[in-house]
Amino acid sequence: MKNVLISLCLVIGAGALPAAAAEPKAPMSEEEAFAIGVEAYVYGYPLVSMAITKDVLTNVASPTERGAPINQFSHARELLTAGFTSVVAPNNDTLYSQAWLDLSKEPVILHVPEAKGRYYLMPMLSGWTNVFASPGTRTTGTQAGNFAIVGPRFKGALPQGMKEIRSPTETVWIIGRTHTTGTPADLAAVHAFQDQLSLTPLSAYGKTHTPPRGAVDPNVDMTAPPVDQVNAMEAAVFFKALAAHMKENPPAAADAPMITKLARIGIVPGQDFDLHKLDPAVARGLERAPKAGLERIRAHEKNAGKSVNGWTITLKTGDYGTDYLQRAFIALVGLGANLPEDAVYPLTKVDGDGQPLDGANRYRLHFPKGQTPPVSGFWSLTLYNDQMFFHPNAIRRYAIHSDDVMKRNADGSLDLYIQNTPPDEDKASNWLPAPQGKFVLMLRMYWPAQAVLDGAWVPPAVQRVR
Repeated sequence: MKNVLISLCLVIGAGALPAAAAEPKAPMSEEEAFAIGVEAYVYGYPLVSMAITKDVLTNVASPTERGAPINQFSHARELLTAGFTSVVAPNNDTLYSQAWLDLSKEPVILHVPEAKGRYYLMPMLSGWTNVFASPGTRTTGTQAGNFAIVGPRFKGALPQGMKEIRSPTETVWIIGRTHTTGTPADLAAVHAFQDQLSLTPLSAYGKTHTPPRGAVDPNVDMTAPPVDQVNAMEAAVFFKALAAHMKENPPAAADAPMITKLARIGIVPGQDFDLHKLDPAVARGLERAPKAGLERIRAHEKNAGKSVNGWTITLKTGDYGTDYLQRAFIALVGLGANLPEDAVYPLTKVDGDGQPLDGANRYRLHFPKGQTPPVSGFWSLTLYNDQMFFHPNAIRRYAIHSDDVMKRNADGSLDLYIQNTPPDEDKASNWLPAPQGKFVLMLRMYWPAQAVLDGAWVPPAVQRVR
């Protein structure tokens, strides 16, 4: 029997049975490499975007309002303003409490204090931008709780009674949001809530824990917005980053066909990618891929959701499966988007006639009586410039919120006025200042009613006032 096994091994090792041997594959053409490269760019765009954003937001020695070292919270103490460009499409409704976790060494324990009925959520994003858990008022209530966030390879024991949340990647981004009306008294109450939020490595749980200081890397670009840094990457840099970050952020099992394609152009999770070691034709094809890939992502806007009354309403956020183009588009225009059950963000760049929104015109958004956005949380209307950042204005108003004091019409309906110059004094409370040029409107609905998720309620068209 031993001789039989040895003979079989020799036959296999020598490549016997020539009739069954596979024919050598023809060299890959530049166009084939280009096509796969575009797919790879779209596939990897969210992961690279997350990595660059993490580099920027964790490149500090100690927590600030803009960032914090790994495994530590950064708390915004005031509502964001026009100076914030770290993340596209930021909100002006909540105070952010965000943290980047590294679970490669051990789990991290998140403690959430009693929220006293206040609306909050702590969505957790994987390295690929999927929301894999969302503790908060909607899902876990407002009572205090402890959550053990563990990585995909963790097999140890957790303290008794601890709720386990398993992340599919070693990288996690918590983008906590706590609702505030923005008044001094309400801000103080939110600050007290934020101060009791904590992140503790499992090995230090139950002990006195002093978070270590962070290391500041002078090579990290702290000036350009992360989205601009990603969009400016050449192929050699982008694909090298993609291969590297897939080590700590393993692709999902459903991504197997894509991973096979990536391997054909030299991109293998955790292995170094060197464009210059590839066949010249393959390298030429890949060098063209980022530009075309970004164009494909941007062009997806018209298919990113349902178009109603000029608004694009997408209910596919936070959980994308293998819809890589949708995932990449959301990463481009709204990195960190929530699950639709937590928030829905209709967006429009046009008025009811399909014409681009422009500060040269005046607009009105009219809600009939009883037809304001149906939510269990709250809603807001936010204005962005054409780069998806807040537009600076004299009254520092970047959004109108459902809990703002607004003037209703005699019949109970509500009109919001969007224009560059102030409206009449009796309409000032309902005015959202616009820039002189193009702009974008986003309607945020937190904890939307089923009517929003079903499509039974949709926002009215933005009307140009003539």
